[in-house]
Amino acid sequence: MATDSTIHDYEVLVVGGGPAGMTAALYTTRLGHRTAVVDRGGGRAAMMQDVHNLLGVTEDTSGNEFLSIGRDQLREYGCDIHNDLLVSCDTNEDGSIRLCGNNADYRAEYVVLATGFNDVRPEPPLPRTGRGLHYCLHCDAYMFVDEPVYVMGYGESAAHVAGIMLNFTDDVDLLTRGDDPEWSDETATMLSNHPIDIIHTDITGIQNDKDGWLAALEFEDGTVREYKGGFAMYGAEYNNGLARNLGCDINDDGTVVVDDHGQTSVERVYAVGDLTPGHNQLPIALGEGAKAGISLHFALRDFPRDLDIIEEQGPVRSDEVPGIPDELLEQEVEFHTYN
Repeated sequence: MATDSTIHDYEVLVVGGGPAGMTAALYTTRLGHRTAVVDRGGGRAAMMQDVHNLLGVTEDTSGNEFLSIGRDQLREYGCDIHNDLLVSCDTNEDGSIRLCGNNADYRAEYVVLATGFNDVRPEPPLPRTGRGLHYCLHCDAYMFVDEPVYVMGYGESAAHVAGIMLNFTDDVDLLTRGDDPEWSDETATMLSNHPIDIIHTDITGIQNDKDGWLAALEFEDGTVREYKGGFAMYGAEYNNGLARNLGCDINDDGTVVVDDHGQTSVERVYAVGDLTPGHNQLPIALGEGAKAGISLHFALRDFPRDLDIIEEQGPVRSDEVPGIPDELLEQEVEFHTYN
């Protein structure tokens, strides 16, 4: 653990450099609070071949390009970005939070957890992620209109996604890959009354086209079935270790309990994005990050000063304003181009 002289101090520390976390950091930085993002790299957004459903961002933009632009924006406004993996955390006597990483330690008045989750991947062989293997129905169903599609899994979610895909194509297979189905009798009745082929034999091989996209899957019984792509529905593993260590309430599915502005059950700790309940979508993540950032500003801003403090300290003096750290003030002034 680092000594006090080597700890990075911030008002806001965002853990996770995905869309939700960086948006929270963008707001708190631009609203005048010393902010940093600690990011270990990777994440679901980084794996996106193309960005979908985000107004103003065209689909020739990859997830990595989208995130890279975001990091550049944060740096221009004065937000620090640390490439580090946090391994432990605790709360100090003054209420601040200390987080220890592999490369450094950090101390912050407020922490935003944006650590997301990992999709549970089925066993290989598998198509290439983003070129035949997909995880987000609402992002990618549009890609498979009138195309042959598979849904991989053996639980309720897989069965219902297979049913939903009939809204986009008439060629839907449900692949259990040799696992015993775990859906209910009602779901079995739903499946039997829809034109969905249930294939129980496992996959033994992948065929791709010349561009690397999935063309077909090979099965143990020797059959070959053509597909444009499909969805793997095996659940999620939430990266909630730091939230648990800080004492945040956790839902049964592994998500972190939050209010409408991302505040967890622990004072000074927020959570946003895929770590929280709801749809896992870029626009929603951006909105959650923005709401958390604004809420943090209300908690941190100096002015207007509360009346009880004015009664104790007297009126606000002109040399006390503006209420923004000098280093951020200088960067903000330099950033402006309208003068």
